Amino acid sequence: MSPESKINLLNFADPKIKMLHITWFAFFLTFVVWFSHAPLLVFIKEAFDLSTAQVKALMILNVALTIPARIVIGILVDKFGPRIIYSGLLIISSFICIGFAMADSFEQLALFRFLLGFVGAGFVIGIRLVGEWFPAKQVGIAEGIYGGWGNFGSAAGAMTLPTIALAFGGEDGWRYALGITGVIAGLYGIFFYIKARNTPKGSTYFKPKKSGGLEVTSWKDFYFYIFMNIPMYLALAVLAWKLSPAGVNLFSVEVMETMWIGLAILFVFQVYSIYRVNAEHLKQGVPDIEKYEFKQVAILDLSYFVTFGSELAVVSMLPLFFLETFEGISPVMAGLLASGFAFMNLVARPTGGHFSDKYGRRKSLMMLIGGLTIGYLVLSQVDGSWWIPLAVIATMACSFFVQAGEGAVFAIVPLVKRRLTGQIAGMAGAYGNVGAVTYLTILSFVDYSTFFLVIAASAAIVFFAAMFLTEPRGHMAEVKEDGTVELIDVS
Repeated sequence: MSPESKINLLNFADPKIKMLHITWFAFFLTFVVWFSHAPLLVFIKEAFDLSTAQVKALMILNVALTIPARIVIGILVDKFGPRIIYSGLLIISSFICIGFAMADSFEQLALFRFLLGFVGAGFVIGIRLVGEWFPAKQVGIAEGIYGGWGNFGSAAGAMTLPTIALAFGGEDGWRYALGITGVIAGLYGIFFYIKARNTPKGSTYFKPKKSGGLEVTSWKDFYFYIFMNIPMYLALAVLAWKLSPAGVNLFSVEVMETMWIGLAILFVFQVYSIYRVNAEHLKQGVPDIEKYEFKQVAILDLSYFVTFGSELAVVSMLPLFFLETFEGISPVMAGLLASGFAFMNLVARPTGGHFSDKYGRRKSLMMLIGGLTIGYLVLSQVDGSWWIPLAVIATMACSFFVQAGEGAVFAIVPLVKRRLTGQIAGMAGAYGNVGAVTYLTILSFVDYSTFFLVIAASAAIVFFAAMFLTEPRGHMAEVKEDGTVELIDVS
């Protein structure tokens, strides 16, 4: 690692290192809160005598709000700054988490679980904050550390929350475990507001000229941007369908149709907002120095679709895959065998960011997406005749490329357009959830082998799309409030 790209995580005297630690722990807590129900479902199911369909409904509701929330949070963080938005998200989510812990009916559980999807947008905030504090030669590995260590929150929750629940004992132990999680998140939200800063001392925090949509710099990109919003609405429509009688039967067909109409109205409103944000400056013409290509954003969206989207989907089905593929293993053993996929985040995501910093943005992204394509092709061949340790090795090798690919995606996001980083990160993050919904919906119709082949095929398509990614070089131009232009190094 070159001296320019090296990061000493123990150098707390360095303000940017201190800020990185403060920020990744905020993200870590959002993942603990977001997935806090998963390891406690056995207690919750028993306490409320839930059916299998109701448990599945809670799992679906947990990710439903995250798609629009990441878009909205991206807009808010660019406008108001990461410090106040991250603090607010942690404090609000703490109350929702405590509300879930105090629920006394399935309907209340469902409502609070749906609302907790909001906390899944926390990832977007730190992407902008870390991008503000670290130079281009270090931003990849810094974002990888932020993402990888933060994602570990779900695994940390799985390891600790059942123990806390059992320590309190009785039928309400799970409530105490969840309540403590909420309290910690709220207190850290206050701490974050006191300690965090949006930028290093003396730096400018660039904001969009208008809020409500991503600024683009040509009419071609305007229409491309609108088109790229459609899959997010389709994913939400699919989620509504899965909660209807066709899926887990949480609500009626009439409610599903009403939700579809609402999504259509919301899409029309978003198109209007995008037009309002962009019409004036596109009619006047955008100076060449301020232009960026929206295809960069689209390629990053699709890359996160196949990386994080496949990770969420595979983590959801992997224990069952091992249980049904190999004879004689217990559910506990299946869970342990599958856990290696998520644990790779600690190493893989920072490594992907480091590769991007050292070997080039496009080359690294293509190499890692190519690797996960091969990885899923290998997993599609796993059957009961395989030696179990070999199947686990294949799973972890595939997961390395998946999560390193995530790190490579967000090594590029802060280098596209600084003042729009929150919105670009929000859109890419939302596409990760769209990918999860897409792949899990496909899984409900096909066998495991075909499921892995579909992921591999979609990743191969994205691999070729990544060939058209323009390598960030030189400087990006940002206009200050006084009209002067500042050039920011992105090489």
